[in-house]
Amino acid sequence: MSVLNVNTSEEAIKLEHVHGAHNYHPLPVVLTKGEGVFVWDVEGKKYYDFLSAYSAVNQGHCHPKITKALETQARLLTLTSRAFHNNVLGRYEAYITKLFGYDKVLPMNTGVEGGETANKLARKWGYLKKGIEKDKARIIFANGNFWGRTLAAISSSDDPLSYSGFGPFMPGYDLIPYNDLEALENQFKDPNVCAFMVEPIQGEAGVVVPDAGYMSGVRTLCDKYNVLFIADEVQTGIGRTGKMLATDYEVARPDILVLGKALSGGVFPVSAVLADDPVMMCIGPGEHGSTFGGNPLACAVAHAALEVIVDENLTEKAFHLGNLFRDRLNAYIQSSSIVKLVRGKGLLNAIVINDSEDSDTAWNICLKLRDNGLLAKPTHGNIIRFAPPLVMTESQLLDCVNIIIQTLKTFEK
Repeated sequence: MSVLNVNTSEEAIKLEHVHGAHNYHPLPVVLTKGEGVFVWDVEGKKYYDFLSAYSAVNQGHCHPKITKALETQARLLTLTSRAFHNNVLGRYEAYITKLFGYDKVLPMNTGVEGGETANKLARKWGYLKKGIEKDKARIIFANGNFWGRTLAAISSSDDPLSYSGFGPFMPGYDLIPYNDLEALENQFKDPNVCAFMVEPIQGEAGVVVPDAGYMSGVRTLCDKYNVLFIADEVQTGIGRTGKMLATDYEVARPDILVLGKALSGGVFPVSAVLADDPVMMCIGPGEHGSTFGGNPLACAVAHAALEVIVDENLTEKAFHLGNLFRDRLNAYIQSSSIVKLVRGKGLLNAIVINDSEDSDTAWNICLKLRDNGLLAKPTHGNIIRFAPPLVMTESQLLDCVNIIIQTLKTFEK
């Protein structure tokens, strides 16, 4: 088999298996093209994409405005490092800070880098502004959180699959139950706590939606105890949940906002950390950075990607289509033996399969969905996440709901 001539899915999968690390377990489908809500495999079969690269492709695959921005900027200037200014960064910074209502933005590349940046910023603020003793700062996280797989990120995880075999871990990180304000307040009584980092909806945990009032309660407690509220909106932000930010559903403006994934429409790795001056200006020259962070190509792409969300009203579209999706699925599960719960907001949703987490039922359902022309992926064994591009039309969504329901019916007991 020629490495340069992959003609079948089987050949492509074999090449990956032989020459690549085995740190992922993909669904057995080999994609070669994407446009809008659709992707095509090597053999030319067409699928609805119901994962959107874990919500990185909110604007749809290969959106023409975003790819044009990429192509145009790539011909001019791609990277200078931050050793010099470039003529794209400032325009992008002005746009994104105005859009989200913050004084400053610190641009990075990946979601996990955004999380690391937020943690460093919070610790520095804790020492400079809150007066925490050197090396005593604590950051609180919620059980079930996921913000990446760096050593810092897994140090805050309670998932053995993420952290087992990788210790020792980052000090100063502590876990409490998600959706539990009482537990949070108990931790905040320690004056060494500088921040609470939380997902407004826990995506990787299976689209876990907290009680109404949880986010606003977090905001109130952070104000009361002088603790920074860090919102990890890498997966929930940029219109996915039917609001520009998931925290917009309540009075819950974060002190530090972390964005990524759909910030570039899936075209280029881009993340961002936003905060007001009293927090952001705690970090000075040389104290944090990235060779690629804020590069001209990324800034041009991210600026275009955000404009697509605004200009095409994709946030409002996600709100409407999400309600329709859950209404149809909830009507179906009233008589279902295979699905016990539908949950989500906007177009970030999941179904919980009526089987144990260690069963292969959800995986088999996803294989059947693939056969029927729709791509989704299980998480935590018995949960299937559904997150299509926000550019989906109502008729396409209803077609997908029909595929999902007809597929699920073949698994009914």
